[in-house]
Amino acid sequence: MITLDEAKTYLRVDFDDEDEMINSLIQSSINHCKDVARVDSEEALSNNPNGKIAVLYMTAYLYEHREDADYEDLNLTLRALLFGMRRAEF
Repeated sequence: MITLDEAKTYLRVDFDDEDEMINSLIQSSINHCKDVARVDSEEALSNNPNGKIAVLYMTAYLYEHREDADYEDLNLTLRALLFGMRRAEF
């Protein structure tokens, strides 16, 4: 859904030292956004224009706030981004 190169461009990272961590953040972001949107697949998430934005946003947020992340604020933003596609129930 999001490639390492896309994420690094979004993060403005031009070195390879943290590729493994960024890949982990991408996967965590995809899984969390799927949970917030209450969808079962990456495809369902990626079919919505805000799905990709939400994953990039979360990846950047986690990258930039490694030690002081406010998960309540993060979840509120993700819910706002994914509200239109959020299923009523799992």
